[in-house]
Amino acid sequence: MRTLWKGAISFGLVNVPIKLYTATEQKTIRFNYLHEKCGTPIKYERRCPHCNIEVPQEEIVRGYEYQKGQYVILKDEDFEKIPDERSKTIDIMDFVDLNEIDPIYFEKSYYLEPSQGGEKAYALLKKAMQDTGKIAVARVTIRSRETLVVLRVYQNVLAMTTIFYPDEIRSTAELTGLQTEPKLHENEIQMATNLIQNLSSHFDASKYTDKYRESLMEIIQAKIAGGEITQTPQQETGKIIDLMEALRASIAATEKAKEPTPKKRTKRAQTG
Repeated sequence: MRTLWKGAISFGLVNVPIKLYTATEQKTIRFNYLHEKCGTPIKYERRCPHCNIEVPQEEIVRGYEYQKGQYVILKDEDFEKIPDERSKTIDIMDFVDLNEIDPIYFEKSYYLEPSQGGEKAYALLKKAMQDTGKIAVARVTIRSRETLVVLRVYQNVLAMTTIFYPDEIRSTAELTGLQTEPKLHENEIQMATNLIQNLSSHFDASKYTDKYRESLMEIIQAKIAGGEITQTPQQETGKIIDLMEALRASIAATEKAKEPTPKKRTKRAQTG
């Protein structure tokens, strides 16, 4: 795995140097959009509709839309004004129970491994968290963005999961379909409870697979086996000239240049 980030976990006066790795990956089947007539991949351009030109990367700036059509432009020097003392530190603030955090807060997970010299401190933090059954709530700045995270022990490794801030969780009060609670009969509740109990088991992640992706991959493989393949047309390149041929042509051109030009006959010589 490729290291994404290097830093340290800080709790109290203890610093644990670590390396960060992505723990998950999307297995979605991705498609390119092609021009149906020729099979060429469609090119997407950064185009300004007002100037009607393609905009180079160096002319693109970041703007915050504070009102419809009204922007505040932020440049690199504006971001540099923000203090980032914790830019290389996962700063632990609290230790809490995992069941106190609703899953709606969880976003993306990463693995942490100790850097050279940090093995003992890493093992100590991991052991203490295992013995207490606690997870850590921390802050970390990655790619100029301060993020709230939790640290926990996962399969003998410290894992870090980014979590949303409370104001990033949408309020359920915005939903309009639950304003009235329908009346439920006792026998309906009992039947639903029995059904849940009959379907209850221990969680085994290995038995859950992406049926849609598997079916789609079967269709793709069948098309490959049947020869249903579109070949992207090759871009035309300049004519390739054989080296020997080019040398012969060059020699011939230089020899021709060396040939003496015939002198023009004078008028007297013509009439003499």
